[in-house]
Amino acid sequence: MLSVASGISGLDMMQVLITFVGGVKWMATTENEWQDLFFHYIPDWLVVSDAVVLNGFHEGDSSLYLKSHMIRWLTPVLVWSGFISLLAFVMLCLTVIVRKQWIESEKLSYPIIQLPLHLTLKPELFLKNKIMWIGFILAGGVDFINGLHFLYPAVPGFGGQLYDLQPFFTTPPWNAIGWTPIPIFPYAVGLAFFMPLDLSFSCWFFYLFWKAERVFGSVLGLRNLPKFPYIEAQTSGAYIGLCVLAIWSTRHHIKQMFSTIFHRNKTHNMDSTGEPISYANALLGAVIGFTLLIVFSVKAGMTFGASMIFFLIYFVLSIGITRMRAELGSPVHDLHRAGAHYMMVDTLGSRAFTPGDLTIFSFYQFFNRAYRGHIMPHQLEGFKLAERSRMRLNKFFWAIIIAAVVSSVTSFWAALDSFYRFGVSNVGKVPESFGQLQRWLNMPSPVDYGAGLAIGVGFSFTFLLAVLRMNLFWWPLHPAGYAVASNWSMNLFWFSILISWIIKYTILRFGGLKLHRQGIPFFTGIILGEFIIGGFWMIRGAFFGVPTYKFLF
Repeated sequence: MLSVASGISGLDMMQVLITFVGGVKWMATTENEWQDLFFHYIPDWLVVSDAVVLNGFHEGDSSLYLKSHMIRWLTPVLVWSGFISLLAFVMLCLTVIVRKQWIESEKLSYPIIQLPLHLTLKPELFLKNKIMWIGFILAGGVDFINGLHFLYPAVPGFGGQLYDLQPFFTTPPWNAIGWTPIPIFPYAVGLAFFMPLDLSFSCWFFYLFWKAERVFGSVLGLRNLPKFPYIEAQTSGAYIGLCVLAIWSTRHHIKQMFSTIFHRNKTHNMDSTGEPISYANALLGAVIGFTLLIVFSVKAGMTFGASMIFFLIYFVLSIGITRMRAELGSPVHDLHRAGAHYMMVDTLGSRAFTPGDLTIFSFYQFFNRAYRGHIMPHQLEGFKLAERSRMRLNKFFWAIIIAAVVSSVTSFWAALDSFYRFGVSNVGKVPESFGQLQRWLNMPSPVDYGAGLAIGVGFSFTFLLAVLRMNLFWWPLHPAGYAVASNWSMNLFWFSILISWIIKYTILRFGGLKLHRQGIPFFTGIILGEFIIGGFWMIRGAFFGVPTYKFLF
């Protein structure tokens, strides 16, 4: 519940949406001509328009609890909270459909849940493990000393900086590699230890592969192409490929599910006892929820066709990301500028869509700008934890729905309360999203054939990797690694994953599975120590309202 709520209230969803609702009308000027360009395409029930109400929102020194403020915000808060809850419900129904296959039949690794599992299944045994405490002290000690170093520079620190390789490559074609940091985050080393070896290898290998692609493009003189090597488009194609592969591996389960729902012959029945809800209800819920999302979008101003394609692409990407997380456990899957609306505009051109389509695309960027906090992987991982902990899945299903509804409303409340007291500190995503809308309307973009080709290349290459992996037992590259390594955030984690891969490979090579099992508590201790001590510094900074040490970057 907490993970789902955190994803909804985080940087890639509610924190962006709230500034959209209260910022788009406020930031209109004579120079940008937003009022004339697209304000008439924005329904009143989506945003707050009252200048007096917005003044307190942006400038602060006011209160949310004034009657005029509460009345003006009530409708947008309820509308968008309902939309987000509906989005979460559809994803939850899709998760129920694949749960049995992906959790009980395929036995995927779920690396991210390993620490919670150890803490919940056998907490006494875990907390008494001396090897775990060695890892805890090692990682936590580094963060504790770095926190002191931040407060008192005379205290020596350990790392804490991102060392960039780019300054060492100053001449063509090598300078095309771009920003290439080599950070080491202890918790990332710990998380990567629980990844399958081929997946951790694929992550850092394909990160360097993307860098090599840039250099190769420079050699061929392709750097003049503004988006080359179309990494975002290739990534979109790769995640679509992962979704297709996931559905293909689940095809017998899905076929049996449909047979159970639509045939009365007992030979077709698939037992749904123990499932969160019956397969019939899960399918019906997904269809009804999807339909209501289309209705919402059409009511907001989109055409039926555009809204249908948009949400089909969105849920395809969602399934691909969820499958990747279950297998790979990657802490990052941001997909910046690779969401559904970007794919549609790049491949068809902005002229293919009405101004109403483009306007709602801009609002929907709040959950499509990046997918770092995507909640569907959290839902599946929650079911995995529930299954291992022998929880009743039907109660867990409703708990997730309650978490989605409550977190949507409370996120609005918490942000608005803060903004009316202190003002909005950052509305950068408003000019980013609606500035793009302004360019789409003033200078319609043509079909980007390069992006369309790159999506096809990403999709095809993902399938090629999957075929090679299925037919060559020694093949070391995993298609999920190709998809996730292109993310911006992989810049921060690739080197930690490389270090973890070297450690795990060495342990398995010379110590075997016995030494590997003995090392698990050490790496869970690293993760726990990093987050507890690093979290302590961040809570201290928030409590006292002062700058503090950040253990991430």
